[in-house]
Amino acid sequence: MAYVISDECVSCGSCAAVCPADAISEGDGKYVIDADACLDCGTCEAECPNEAIHPGE
Repeated sequence: MAYVISDECVSCGSCAAVCPADAISEGDGKYVIDADACLDCGTCEAECPNEAIHPGE
């Protein structure tokens, strides 16, 4: 299951910079993860300074 970014995102871009699949892009007010491209590796979750990224359901 792909990871998701919650409303705690402050659009710092840390997650997008480390995503090996380039699945993260800037959305409207926060970054978003393309579920089809996400590798479910968790790299972005570890990088997020606001703990705004979690595994999806």
